[in-house]
Amino acid sequence: MVSMSLMRIVSPCWKPSVEGENSSNGGDAAGRAEGLLWYKDSGQHVNGEFSMAVIQANNLLEDYSQLESGPLSSVDPGPQGTFVGVYDGHGGPEAARFVNERLFENIKTIHGAEFTSENNGMSADVINKAFLATEEEFLSLVKNQWLHKPQIASVGACCLVGVVCSGVLYIANAGDSRAVLGRLERAIKEIKAVQLSYEHNASIESVREELHSLHPDDPHIVVLKNKVWRVKGLIQVSRSIGDAYLKRAEYNREPLLAKFRLPEPFNTPILKAEPTILVQKLYPEDQFLIFASDGLWEHLSNQEAVDFVHSCPRNVGLLFMIST
Repeated sequence: MVSMSLMRIVSPCWKPSVEGENSSNGGDAAGRAEGLLWYKDSGQHVNGEFSMAVIQANNLLEDYSQLESGPLSSVDPGPQGTFVGVYDGHGGPEAARFVNERLFENIKTIHGAEFTSENNGMSADVINKAFLATEEEFLSLVKNQWLHKPQIASVGACCLVGVVCSGVLYIANAGDSRAVLGRLERAIKEIKAVQLSYEHNASIESVREELHSLHPDDPHIVVLKNKVWRVKGLIQVSRSIGDAYLKRAEYNREPLLAKFRLPEPFNTPILKAEPTILVQKLYPEDQFLIFASDGLWEHLSNQEAVDFVHSCPRNVGLLFMIST
């Protein structure tokens, strides 16, 4: 059962739109703000309709989300589709804001990667290289600002991306956000939750095993600290954009704050920016997608979130719910 307090927070974001409140081209473009809650309850994209919400933990907004609809490439003619991004910042807003500005642009303009020739579609290669290009751009920013703003080396963002193009869904994840599909099971006439991504969080045994395999000579690559597994005892996620202090040893020193500095040097990056990518076709039974950071999934199971969205139906082909 969804808690009543959480329902009061998120229900304005997922309610059916009032007739006339939102025009067919999206309307209500700026969204609405209520304290630390920002939401847009209805908007249009080429594949259907979407709702968005950002619920801040405090007055400093560290998280960003975006939805882009239309051309997915600067090449003309190029593929058309819908892009969704959820960027969960930590340590400060700089990384999430940077990803919000650059990741989609890199997908549209990336060099050295090819779109699939069939149906003029997207490709996992394009998305992967766009993640890595955005990472390199942000690390260059860290290098330029290091001397007068050393704390930027400890700023990072978990990145969850979805792309719908030519009837195919691409999910790319680096961090602990999650994408969940609501699928109609016709035999039992119920909507079932299908998890499309998995979290790169040290609390998950398979993630710890991956870290140990990548760093076999480091017995302290993951540390149980205050009953929470953390990479090097510092951070729970194993993949992100940013977090330069755990990727380049040159930032593991003063003037970075002592709490971020490791006692021993490292030769290979401890965290990765490369996302895990899922590619699958969309079918008529696929009703809606939910993209959200860990703040939502700490309170709701996959099925609870799907049940909640399904209880607020809309007459659209595909509905995106985006929350940070």
